[in-house]
Amino acid sequence: MNLDKAKKRIAKQVKKGFHGYPLVSLEYFGKTPDSASEVVISFTEEEGAEPQKQTFVSGGDAREDETIQSTLVKIIERADAKTVAEVDGISTLNVS
Repeated sequence: MNLDKAKKRIAKQVKKGFHGYPLVSLEYFGKTPDSASEVVISFTEEEGAEPQKQTFVSGGDAREDETIQSTLVKIIERADAKTVAEVDGISTLNVS
């Protein structure tokens, strides 16, 4: 799947808003607010359940990594997520 198609599919799911569980959420992290070096995808099966998390790391910007974005789409589809949420922007990694 090409990068633009993957990004559009994720954005379309996010725009739908909350429709119940299972819920998949995405949060991008980086050393600066301009480039995301990693993305954490969380899967929550039902309300009150502990989320399962998986992290993907990119040498460049994870938002522009075709492999990562295509993998996120596949995870969302396989999880049969009713809701997909995305944290706005890039959360800054605290590097000591």
